[in-house]
Amino acid sequence: MYGENMKIYVNKDTIIGIVRKAEPEPLSLPMSPRIDHADHIIKTSLMGWTKLAADHILHPEFAKIANEAFSSLIRRVEHLLKSEKVLDHSGRLNEEVVLKRFRIYDTLFEMIFNLSGAESKWAGYTSEDVENHIKHLTNALDYFESLERQELGEPAIMYSVVEMQLNDLMKINKGKSLVARVAQEVSKKIDRGSIARSYINAMANQIRDLFYRKAYEAGLCKFGNDYALGLRFLRHLGFVQVSTNPPLAATAYNDDPELLERFKKYAKNVLAKEHPEWFENPEKYADEIAMEATRFALMENFYVFRVPFILSKYHDGLVSYQLNPLIANDVEKSVEAVKIFVTRLERDLSVYDEYLWWGYNIPEKGRANLVVKVAAAYPAAIEIAERINEMGVGQNITVSFTVSQEILIGFAAIKGMAKAIRKGIIPTQTYDTNMGGRLEDHLREEFAAQLLLKAIERVDEARRSVVLEKLAKGLGVKDDVWQEMKKRDLKSIVSFLTSRRVLGRNLLRDAFIDALVELGLYKSREEALNSLQPVEEALRLSGTFVAQRVYEIMFAPWNREKWVNYLVREYGLTKAEAELVMDRIDLLPASKRKPIDTLYTFASRNMTNTEFPDHQLNVVEEVAKKSIVLEDLRESIYQQLPRKYLEILMQMEDFVKAYEASPEVNELLKKIGIDRDYGNRGLRVDEWPSYGPSAKTMHEFTEEYLAFRSRIVSTIKSLT
Repeated sequence: MYGENMKIYVNKDTIIGIVRKAEPEPLSLPMSPRIDHADHIIKTSLMGWTKLAADHILHPEFAKIANEAFSSLIRRVEHLLKSEKVLDHSGRLNEEVVLKRFRIYDTLFEMIFNLSGAESKWAGYTSEDVENHIKHLTNALDYFESLERQELGEPAIMYSVVEMQLNDLMKINKGKSLVARVAQEVSKKIDRGSIARSYINAMANQIRDLFYRKAYEAGLCKFGNDYALGLRFLRHLGFVQVSTNPPLAATAYNDDPELLERFKKYAKNVLAKEHPEWFENPEKYADEIAMEATRFALMENFYVFRVPFILSKYHDGLVSYQLNPLIANDVEKSVEAVKIFVTRLERDLSVYDEYLWWGYNIPEKGRANLVVKVAAAYPAAIEIAERINEMGVGQNITVSFTVSQEILIGFAAIKGMAKAIRKGIIPTQTYDTNMGGRLEDHLREEFAAQLLLKAIERVDEARRSVVLEKLAKGLGVKDDVWQEMKKRDLKSIVSFLTSRRVLGRNLLRDAFIDALVELGLYKSREEALNSLQPVEEALRLSGTFVAQRVYEIMFAPWNREKWVNYLVREYGLTKAEAELVMDRIDLLPASKRKPIDTLYTFASRNMTNTEFPDHQLNVVEEVAKKSIVLEDLRESIYQQLPRKYLEILMQMEDFVKAYEASPEVNELLKKIGIDRDYGNRGLRVDEWPSYGPSAKTMHEFTEEYLAFRSRIVSTIKSLT
C-alpha cells in the first residue's frame, strides 16, 4: 500500500478503528426533517449511510438542479468542517469529529465515482456537466485536504478513507479479481502530496478506460457479476446484474468476516424479537434462518442496484436469489418461499427508497429488484417460472444446459410476463441462463472417463494399478487420498481421476496423455495429442454452440418477430406490450471457464454475460494480449464456429441432448411459427432430473446449501 513512510501525526489505524466500531444509524420512518437535497445528503451521510447519500444524486431531477445543489452541498460541508476541530484543546482526538469528516469524504469520493461511471448517463447528466461537477468536487476535496494538513500535519482522515475504500476492493475473491487488480493499480498512483486528486484521477481513469466500460458504452452487450461483493465498482462500468446462490452467499461471509459479525448483531437485535421461535428451536427453522442469512448477505447488492432498477423501470439492476434446492421440485413450496422472501425484502427496500429518492417523483418505491433462481433440474421449474413472473417477480433459471430447458422455461417466463402485463403489472427483467461451462466440464469428464476405461481394458490388473497410481500422482492427488480411493471399484476410481477437480479443464494434461500411451491406446504422445487436440477444442466450444442455438430460436430478428406475433395472437397483447415482454428476457451465459465464453457471446439485444471476478480479469488480459478490436466483437453470438468441432461434439450423446430440440420444444416452435429443423433428440422434460450436468450440479448445490445452513444455524445457537 502507498504511503507507508508518510509521517502522520494522527495514527491512521486509530482512525480506521474509530470508523469500524461506529454503527450506522438504522434507517427508519419517519425520517428527521430535511430542508433540501444538500441537507438530505449531509444528514444521510452523517448517519453512516455514505453510499446511499452519494447515490441520491443519481436521478434526472437532481441532474437538472445539480449546479445549485452541489454549490449548496460544498458550502455547507466546508462550514461543517471548519466549525469543528479534530483535536481538542488538550490535543486529544475528537472521535465524533473524525467520524463526521470520514463520512463526508467517503460520500464525496463516491459521488465523483458515480459521475465518472455509467450511472451519470442513466441519471441524465451531460458529459459537460459531469466534467464540471467532478472538477468542483475534486477542488473541494483538495481544499479539505489542505485544511487537514494544516490542522494535523498530514491528511490522516482522508488517507484512511482512501485506504479503506481500496482495501475493500482488494479483498474481492481474495485478490484474484479484476476489481482487486484495479485497486492495486490505483494504489500505486496515489501521490502522498495530493492524495484526493491523485486518487480521483487514478480511479476515474480506470472506470473510463476498462474494457467492460467501453463494451457497455458501445452497446455491445450487458454484463452481470457472479459474486456477491464488489458490485459498486462494477456498476460504474455498467454492470447491471448479479447472480448469487447459497454457495456465493457463503463465500461472501468467508471473504468478508465483518459481514458475519454484522449478521450476529442483526440476529440478536432484530431476528430475536421478530422470530423468537428460531432461537428456541434453530434446527426446526433451519431453512427459514438460512433464507434470512442469505437475504442479509445480499442486501448491499439490492441497495447498490436500486439506481439502475428504478431508473430503467425494472429492466436493469437485478439481484439473483436462488431458491432452497431442497424444495426446487415442489411448485407450491417454491412459490410460497418466493412470496415470503419478497415480503421481507420489500419491507426493507421501501424504507431504503424513502432515503434514496427523497424529494423525487418515484411511482413505485420498495419494489424488489429481484430475480429468483429456479432450478431447471426439475419439470416443476416450468410452472414455478410462469407463476412468479405473473407476480411481477423476475426469474433466472439455473442448472440449465440445454436447448430444451432454456426454451421451455424461457417460454414459461414469457407466458407469466404476458399474464402480468394483461393485468397492468409492468414485468421485471428475467433471465434464461446457459451454464455452458458446466456442460463443458461434464462432457470432458464423460469423454475422458470413457477413454481411460477403454485404455485400461487393454492391460492386466497389475499393469493397470501401476499406471493409475502414476496418473494419480501426476495429477497431484495426495497420497492419503489415493490410498483410500484405490480401495473403490474401478469405475469410481476412473470417475475420480477424470473429474474436473482432479484432471482439471484440459484433456491434454501431460499425466493423462502419458497414461493413455503407457496403456497402449496410442503409440506415441504425438499420436495422442493429434487425436485429442481437436476434441479439446470442440469441448471448449460446446457451451457456446448451445448458447448460439438458444439465442437464434428466441432472439434472432427472423424468429423474435414470430414470438412477438404469437403473444399478440395468443394473449391479446398490443404489439408494444408484446415487444416489452420480449425485451424483458435475456440469455445469460454463465459458469464461464475461459475468455472466449464471453467474447463469443456478445449481442446488443437480449443478452447479459455474467462473470466470475477472476474471469473478468482473464477477459481483460485476453483482450489486451491479443489486441482485440472492440467492434470486431459486435454481435459475435452470430459468428460461424468451425463445423468440424460441431461434428465431433455430435458424436457425444449428452451434447446431442443439449444441442438439439426436444419433442416438446418442437411442438412449441410449431405454435410460434418457427419451422427450421433443430433436430428432435434433445433432452425430454422427464429426463431433466437424471441428465448428467443437472444431477451433478444439483448435488453440488445441495451439499453447499446444507453446509451453509448448518453454519448459520450454529451461529444462531451460539447467540442463545
